[in-house]
Amino acid sequence: MNLAEIIAPVADDMKAVDAVIRERLNSDVVLIRTVGDYIIGAGGKRMRPALLLMIAGALGYKGTMHHIQAAVVEFIHTSTLLHDDVVDESDMRRGRSTANAVFGNAASVLVGDYLYSRSFEMMVEADTMRIMQVFSQATTIIAEGEVLQLLNVHDPDVSLDRYLQVVRYKTAKLFEASAQVGAIIAGATPQQEEAAAAYGRHVGTAFQLIDDMLDYSGDAEALGKNVGDDLREGKPTLPLIRVMEVGTPEQRQLIQDAIKTGEADFKAVAHAIHETDALEYTRKAAVAEAEKAREALSSFPISAQRESLLKFCSFAVERDR
Repeated sequence: MNLAEIIAPVADDMKAVDAVIRERLNSDVVLIRTVGDYIIGAGGKRMRPALLLMIAGALGYKGTMHHIQAAVVEFIHTSTLLHDDVVDESDMRRGRSTANAVFGNAASVLVGDYLYSRSFEMMVEADTMRIMQVFSQATTIIAEGEVLQLLNVHDPDVSLDRYLQVVRYKTAKLFEASAQVGAIIAGATPQQEEAAAAYGRHVGTAFQLIDDMLDYSGDAEALGKNVGDDLREGKPTLPLIRVMEVGTPEQRQLIQDAIKTGEADFKAVAHAIHETDALEYTRKAAVAEAEKAREALSSFPISAQRESLLKFCSFAVERDR
């Protein structure tokens, strides 16, 4: 399923968002412009801004403030990627070198800080305290998720609940905030706002579960990163947790050692994951989350945007990258 086709109803809005992004990245500090242009130029799916636009459109919004707030979402997301890659010591994202690999860690962290600051400056333009509340809470929870993930690294005793908490904090929260702000901009009822938030929360969780599955099933070219990076970084994701739940003693020991050291035989780990159907287990968990996202939209009026939001649920779990 092609993402561009799914978000076609908001294609013109997405162009407007890109224009806002380019305008607001402009800075007298050359390095900020250089790193910002490099990151934004790397592409990316722009899913979170698209969700905000589609939710607002599905609820009948006709103004332009959603363009600025969608750009806020992209700035928040981009800043987390800059910081993530420094923490994870990553050198490749979206098929090319990370900003920290090109410009160094200091520049990446500081430009990430700039994007955070710029995003808050832009939030104020909505002159709506509710939007400020949602976005500010989201950035706090995302930061907590980053720290929780750091605590989980190289810990083979991470439970399913601890793993899912990181997913909901670190990834799903920004999807949730994007959808919720789209509803707020459209003047939604409290029930519609909660439905939008639930949609974003569940579809964001589904998206991350598939990401974690693809780390062991995709190929590096399709994913735009090194397959097995999560393992090398010692991250206990759902496929590994599942092997430790149902695998043989030998398989469990293999996974425990892999998480502790990040240096295990990747082929052996992949074989254990295959033997325990851990990828299918992860996929089914993602499908269940996507179905909850669909159910959340049941009260939304029929529209092209609502149809796209429903299709996005399928895209989240059927993609190969």
